[in-house]
Amino acid sequence: MLKKGSKLYSILTGSCPKCQEESMYVSKNMYNPGETIHMNEHCSHCGTKYKIEPSFFYGAMYVSYGVGTAFAVAAFVISYLFIGTSVKTAFFAIIGTLVVFMPIIMRLSRNIWINFFFKYDPKAVEKHQASQA
Repeated sequence: MLKKGSKLYSILTGSCPKCQEESMYVSKNMYNPGETIHMNEHCSHCGTKYKIEPSFFYGAMYVSYGVGTAFAVAAFVISYLFIGTSVKTAFFAIIGTLVVFMPIIMRLSRNIWINFFFKYDPKAVEKHQASQA
């Protein structure tokens, strides 16, 4: 299924994009409002710093727009075309979907954004340990 070493693995699991050994997020529960996007400063395995520069994740807002639009279109297609509800009900289905999936959209967008800038390195942990010695 998801193979470690692929960008898709890092994006869907929220793991370090460089070594994929640990989660970038402090809490696994993304529905805890205070912890949704609270991230570790760096990876404890390979030392990768997640915030490359101040305001780095502002770029994830653009990704979030696309991901949110995809969720909205999916909600519309399912409610209006497959189930056959009215346009008004489909609108409420879109709003409900975006509210319920907001934490997932936020994390997914950050995961996609950071994976634009890092490449998987199977030897990242070894390199970090060698530099610490």
